This record gives sequence, C-alpha cells and structure tokens, in this order.
Amino acid sequence: MISIKQTISNLVAQPQLNALLAVFSRALISLIFIGAGYSKLIGYAGTQSYMEAMHVPGAFLPLVIALELGGGIALLLGLQARLVAGLLAGFCVVTGFMFHGAPDQTNQIMLMKNLAIAGGLLAFVRTGAGAPSLDKD
Repeated sequence: MISIKQTISNLVAQPQLNALLAVFSRALISLIFIGAGYSKLIGYAGTQSYMEAMHVPGAFLPLVIALELGGGIALLLGLQARLVAGLLAGFCVVTGFMFHGAPDQTNQIMLMKNLAIAGGLLAFVRTGAGAPSLDKD
C-alpha cells in the first residue's frame, strides 16, 4: 500500500507539476507584497501619516515601497528569491510587532498573519525559487 507521503512525493517529482507549484507558491505569497506596495505608492501621504502616528519616520516609506513592491515582483519572477524572501520575512516580523503588537484580537490576528507569512517566506530561503525562475539555483 502506498502512503500519502509517497503519493505526494511521486506527484511533486513530476516536472510539470513541480514547476506549476513553484510558480503558484511564489505568486500567492508575492501578491500580498505587490498589492501592499502599490497601495502605499498611490496612498503615499496617508501611509506616511500613519507611519508617523506609529512613531516610524515617514522618510522610510520609499524603502518600504521598494521592498514590498520590488521584493514582491522579484519573488514572483524568482529573482534573487532566497535573499528577497529573507528580507521580506524579516520585514514581516519587525512590522508585525511594530504595528500589530497591541493586545486586542484584531491586532493579534494581524500579527499572527505576519508571522505566518514570514514562515512561508523562510521556506523560499531554504529551497530557493524553484523552476521556472530567473534564479539558477
């Protein structure tokens, strides 16, 4: 009798399915950063005010936009995926505690979301982008 683990291993060993999983996994996790970076870009003044209200200098906003938007696109394409995923994971942890450290239920859910995303990104640090990607690892 074939185990579930063996069945999954056999499925992901198929090059076409493995490639599809690589692309979908990068797309799903990168979309949150692309969307967040874009919304900060078009709502620049409001985002800057919010950051300053949270005691974060608004001068950091261009770096945040570059990391979210640029990092999201790079991860989607599989460009320097390990590095970008590591940076985004660190960003998720730091901003999670900075902006969602309050004890109310909504902030705790948002904090846990950030930590879960960081965990998913660390899998890319470990494995790389997979194929197809612009990385050659």
